[in-house]
Amino acid sequence: MSHKSAAALRLEVESALAGRIAAPFQYREQQFAETASTGIAALDALAHGLPRGALTEIFGTAGSGKTSVLAAILALRTRAAELCALIDGRDAFDPLSAQAAGVQLHRLLWIRCRELEQVLRATDLLLQSGGFGLVAVDFSDFAPRHVRRIPLSVWFRWRRAVENTRTILLALEQESNAKTCASLVLRMQAEAACWSQTAPNSRLTEARLLESLRSGAERLRSQKKESLPRRVDLHRTAEEDSIRFATQIAGPYETQFQQPPRAKPKWPARPYAP
Repeated sequence: MSHKSAAALRLEVESALAGRIAAPFQYREQQFAETASTGIAALDALAHGLPRGALTEIFGTAGSGKTSVLAAILALRTRAAELCALIDGRDAFDPLSAQAAGVQLHRLLWIRCRELEQVLRATDLLLQSGGFGLVAVDFSDFAPRHVRRIPLSVWFRWRRAVENTRTILLALEQESNAKTCASLVLRMQAEAACWSQTAPNSRLTEARLLESLRSGAERLRSQKKESLPRRVDLHRTAEEDSIRFATQIAGPYETQFQQPPRAKPKWPARPYAP
């Protein structure tokens, strides 16, 4: 039995892998993905920041804190003079609340959609154009059964579109759907709500005002390898680590934020007959 030399074996392996793996025996230094802060210290300690050039998925039920996390991320990224884009799936974004949270609206491109197909087309166009520090796609108000129908090839295409760029691709959903296409997956969960009385004497009225929400986050997938998923409580005693917000009664929208007119009823209301 003839023994091949190391050089011959190397040449044979390189020939077999030609066209599939370039320079299989060449040493490559490990490259760490650049990350950006979320604007919430407790969440940064959990997720180590948002990876650039990758897809991040944040999911949870209604009231779990996804919108508050999105507002904190947009506020920090726009303050850093980055151009951000928000693809609003069901036209549910409130610019006045976002501005109160610190978002600089002149650096935010707000795309208002109604249908899932519009969201997919708009995301493809934005990712192909490039130049955005953050592209957030909000699927939160779509029924989970509709978002499940998005082909896996779409998620792969979006991930490939942001690779080797500084763009943060963020998807907000009720359920996780991106599978292995997401480099970071966070699950949000509502834990407690704090209500305040509207009158000094509770016997005068039963009305209550929502003062703050307590949310928890769990990391399900991350580029940094660790043995077990970690949990963190976003409601911390330190003010900079807390995720508290107060509900406010906003005035009418200004001209630049006017909502589209509602459709008129198809049939006129019947006159009341006693």
